[in-house]
Formats: sequence, C-alpha cells, structure tokens
Amino acid sequence: MALFAAGFGGVPNFIARAAESGKIIPPYKRNKVLVCIFQRGAMDGLMAVSPFADPNLKTLRPTLYMSPAQTQGSMMDLDGQFALHPSLQSLSSFFSEGRMAIVHGVGSPNNTRSHFDAQDFMESGTPFNKGTTSGWLNRAVGLTGHEATPFSAVSITNALPRSLYGDREALAISNLQDFAIQMQGNPMAGNMAAKSFESLYDQTSNQLLNKTGKESFEAIRILKSTDIKNYQPANGAVYPNSPLGNSLKQIATLIKMDVGMEVAFAESGGWDTHFNQGTLNGAFARNLRDFSDSIAAFWKDMGTYQDDVTVMTMTEFGRTAHQNGTGGTDHGRASCLFVLGNDVAGGKVYHQIKSLAKSDLEDGRDLPVSTDFRAVFSDVALGHLKLKQTKGLFPGWDGKALKIMKG
Repeated sequence: MALFAAGFGGVPNFIARAAESGKIIPPYKRNKVLVCIFQRGAMDGLMAVSPFADPNLKTLRPTLYMSPAQTQGSMMDLDGQFALHPSLQSLSSFFSEGRMAIVHGVGSPNNTRSHFDAQDFMESGTPFNKGTTSGWLNRAVGLTGHEATPFSAVSITNALPRSLYGDREALAISNLQDFAIQMQGNPMAGNMAAKSFESLYDQTSNQLLNKTGKESFEAIRILKSTDIKNYQPANGAVYPNSPLGNSLKQIATLIKMDVGMEVAFAESGGWDTHFNQGTLNGAFARNLRDFSDSIAAFWKDMGTYQDDVTVMTMTEFGRTAHQNGTGGTDHGRASCLFVLGNDVAGGKVYHQIKSLAKSDLEDGRDLPVSTDFRAVFSDVALGHLKLKQTKGLFPGWDGKALKIMKG
C-alpha cells in the first residue's frame, strides 16, 4: 500500500476498499476476542468424540456404539483412538489443519449431577463455593488491563449469564437489531426520551447505576449507526437458522465493528439426552450438526479476523458411560470440549483417560474427571487474551494449567 501511495499520490480506491471490506466501523481499538459457547444440558462427550478403540465402549453402549469406517457419513478417525461423530464433519478440517484442539475427560471436581449447580460452579469458576458473586469471564475482562468499552463483554442471550456477573460492565443482548432500535420511532420523542433518561443516570447517586446506564446508551448509539439488519457474512459463510447460528452471526457483526469486544458468550441447548439419543440420526446428531455448522460458518465469516479470535466450548458435565434402558444416557461426570483458533496447539486430543473398564470408571458408571476445567479455561484466557496476570481468575485454585495454546 505504501508503494502504491508513493507512486499514485495516495492509496488507490480498490486497495482501500479491500482493506476495509472486513470491517464495519472502527470506533475502538481492535482486541483479541474469546468466544465462549456453553452447551447447556450436559453433552455426551463419549459420543461426540468417541474413544472407539476401547473395547469396553461397545459393551457399555450396545445400541449407541459407533466406529469409524471408510463409508460416507461414518465417524472420522482422529488418531486411531478417538473419532469425531459424523455430525461434526464441519469441524474435522480444523482439527486436521491443527487449528482445533479437543480436551477429553474434562469437567468439574464437584461431583454434583444437578444441571443448575454444575453450571453455576463452572461459570463462577469456584466449584465448591456457591457464594462467589462474580463469574470467571467477568474477572478475565478485568485482568486484561484494557480500558472497558460498552461492548467489552457481551452475551447474546436474554439474560446475563453467571459467567459475566461482576464488577466489569457486561451486556446481555438477545437481538442486536432490537437493541439498536430501542430509541427509534418518533425522532424528536426518541431524542427527548434519551436525554431525559440520561439526565436521570447523570443525577443518580448510585455510581454503578450511573455507569451502567450511560454505557448502555453509548452501546445503543454505536449500534444505531450500523446497518445490522442487512449484515452480509464474509466468504460466503451461511449460518444455520438456529439460536446458536443467529447468536454467532451477531457476535461476528460486533467483532467486525471493532467495538472493543474482548469476551463474547453464546449458548446451545438441548443436550440432556435421557432417551432416544440416536446415533447417525436423532436428537443428538441434529443438535451436534447445528453446533458444528454454526461454529464453522462463524469461523469462515471471521476471515481476516481469525488471528484475533479463539472459540472455546464448555458443558456442565457429561453422560453415563453405560446407556440406559430407553436408548439414552443419564447424568454423568466428564465430557469433552473444543478450542478453535490460530493460536491453539491443535490437531490433538488432550486427555488422561485410562480406560472404560468398570474399575477405571467413577462409581463404576462414569467417565471420571481427569482434567479440571479450570486448567483449560486459565490457559486459553491467558494465552489468547494475554492477561497481565491470572491471580484471582479462579479463586482458591492452585492447579496447573493445561498447555493448549501456542507459546
């Protein structure tokens, strides 16, 4: 671009357009972004990433067992020991390219089988303390050392998730377009309402309310300046028309707006597969396909932003190693998670699983937790967000981080 500028007295229009094609507006400094996806309901890690080579698996799951084969639609052998479910086809290339890592046997040291308790413990980052008032992602934003923007931490959900509770500003937005037009309608009335509400925030003695309210108004102004409704994904990316697909599309929009986002949060539901779980087809396969296709579309859409983004998934616990009498699996212990990014040491299944023999199962029925979720979360946050320090990220934990990030 400098050479062209020297020769033509400025940057040619076609180069300027190419340079700007990946972004929308640049009001803030471009940051590294960690995108977290919570699979609520406890995903069956033994089916998503199957230890097919263990002979015990077929005994434990006679009608749910799947193995790799040389036929289309079969499981994809990763390393001779683990295989990806066919519905994760969209993610397989990321693994083979070394962009995606899988951590298996991961979970919480707290053995609760309550969805709500397990989710709260994972999101607070303190598995044995219900009194923790902040979430680990909120604390992570506080440790980046950056000045906060209205969009430093955003969850595309109806309500703020436990992960983002805390002292740092965070927004829960179920739909960017709705959020952006809150003040629209009669222009004069809208402006008067905005001024009136902002003056109330200015006058309040509650500093937290004052700051949070004004941040929200600033966020609305930023979004109103952008044609969110007509956002077109880059590189021909096509998002599934699903809650997760729509959430990731909105996160992509915010990332390309360069609004100073550092943490984004989305959810995927429907993982509580107590009956009729299915194999190649069924509820689990459909859910996994949406999960896979949504992430793949998001990554394709990121284009030149891929170096700035890392995606990490999580689920509160896994499913029983033994299938139940209704063709499903019940609440278990360990599961698996996925980490996607150009700064990830991928192409590997990180695990410390011994075997699925009854003697190696927890209580003779569950895949034991051999990797504490905090060992993964802390390394990803430190390695990608470049935290100034990690002290306080997970209070009371002095474990060793799993080295999953490059460098």
